Amino acid sequence: MQQETAATLLIVDDEPNVIHSLIRALRNRPFQILSAHDGESALRTLESKAVDVVISDSRMPGIDGPTLLHEVESRWPEVMRILLSGYNDNSQTIKAINEGHVFRYISKPWDERMLMTSIDQALAHQHLERDRARLQTLTKAQNEALQEANAKLEARVAERTAELVKAAERLKFAHDELKRAYVTATEVFSSLLNQRLPRSRKTNQTVIQLVREFCKVKNYSQKFTNDLVMAAAMYNLGKLTWNDAMIALPPEIMERDQRLKYREYPLTGERLLTALEPAQEAATIIRHHQERWDGAGFPDNLAGDAIPLGSRILKMAVDFIEMEMGMVFARKVPREDMLINMPKYAGRLYDPTLCFDFVEMIKRLDTEAHKEDDSVVAHTTATIEPDMIVARNLHTQDGMLLLREGTIMTKRLIQRLHDFEENEALHYTIYVQRPTGDEEGGDAP
Repeated sequence: MQQETAATLLIVDDEPNVIHSLIRALRNRPFQILSAHDGESALRTLESKAVDVVISDSRMPGIDGPTLLHEVESRWPEVMRILLSGYNDNSQTIKAINEGHVFRYISKPWDERMLMTSIDQALAHQHLERDRARLQTLTKAQNEALQEANAKLEARVAERTAELVKAAERLKFAHDELKRAYVTATEVFSSLLNQRLPRSRKTNQTVIQLVREFCKVKNYSQKFTNDLVMAAAMYNLGKLTWNDAMIALPPEIMERDQRLKYREYPLTGERLLTALEPAQEAATIIRHHQERWDGAGFPDNLAGDAIPLGSRILKMAVDFIEMEMGMVFARKVPREDMLINMPKYAGRLYDPTLCFDFVEMIKRLDTEAHKEDDSVVAHTTATIEPDMIVARNLHTQDGMLLLREGTIMTKRLIQRLHDFEENEALHYTIYVQRPTGDEEGGDAP
């Protein structure tokens, strides 16, 4: 197996005749041949020239062959090593082989064909080792480049993920703000609807307060709460198609035709909201808020859990307020009687589980209403200041919503309140959240 690229061989032997014989044997091969007569000169040659194969005699004065090849292995491990050994050099040969310092050993006198084969195999092995080292170096460099690329990619992915998270948070915040604004707009719209109703029939704001508080008690989701609040704000939308005389009548004393029309108002309210996509859940709640737990309600005679949860809650709030205001029977039902009688209708009119929770909530609210609320402070338009946060909804005498709970006061809003007071010749009391650290009698130090 001939090598296409000329290799450099270093022949080390203390006998010149051996060196000449080896050179003669290799004369027809494209090798560059160097020679040395002892180990020391061989090492000096290796320090100054690039050598591919060292062919060394085993026994030499000074540094012997195995020791020389061991040094070559230590300092130039890529150089291939062949040991020439005489018949009486078995101990040296065994030493070289056992210590792993040689690629081949050749006995003297040598067979030229075996010599050529050993050199060719040594060079082929060297070529493979160099390719392996080159590939290892290339692989290492590629792995390092890949790791660096992965690190950059991971950093970019993390950066992009963080950007997407922030974008999602901004989108959610914008959506929540839009939903909140829509709920507020619905309450304002409800206030406008109340202009069509007599003062004794303006129930929406009270119903809204009850369902919102009940949602807090039950820890319902914000979306469910928003849908239910919208339904509470517009549950009597269908009544606006009635004439004034019918609006003022309790269902108990309505005539047959009026009663039939009364049973249609939940359907009318649902149809009027059909075009408003964000109000679809609220429309469904409105449709079924006059269903009864026992299935004897209207318009679809739904029973039990088939009635939407929001509709079951809205019915309790509507019945409680409308009965108390005299809108169901020809007389007003005192609140104390309502609290006693509502549980009796659990399982007939109302969801039995929700009914008891609802009554307990009303009792708690009544108790809290008689206690002074230290978390809010009452202000007039003369004392209220920008950046104060409204703690309770503020309505006009006609029920129109002026300020919603949670609104942050601004100079423009304060001026609007002044204008309303002048136009209506009255004075508003605005309840705002007490600042942290504020104490009765002055500001905290």
